[in-house]
Amino acid sequence: MEQIPLEHILLLSAVLFSLGILAVITKRHAVVVLMGIELIFNAANLNLVAFSRHDPTLMQGQLFSLFVIVVAAAEAAVALAIVLRVYQHFRTANLNEIATIEN
Repeated sequence: MEQIPLEHILLLSAVLFSLGILAVITKRHAVVVLMGIELIFNAANLNLVAFSRHDPTLMQGQLFSLFVIVVAAAEAAVALAIVLRVYQHFRTANLNEIATIEN
């Protein structure tokens, strides 16, 4: 089986990370920002697995990647619950509007 070169995987990871940063910085909808954070986590996971595969004697990258996936799933569940509560209270998920609304 032919392996994908490490440089290609790192390039894909850099693109995913850049798209995640772009979404977090430019978008104002809370759910889109959360999706950007998930893209950043996935880029980090891809790097961990790629470097772990590059040195097959080490499994720490793959194990740490599984840990990051579990933490990201918990973060997504908690963050979505917070977004739902904020939406119920303020009737908006736009981060700019939430920051300017006073109780």
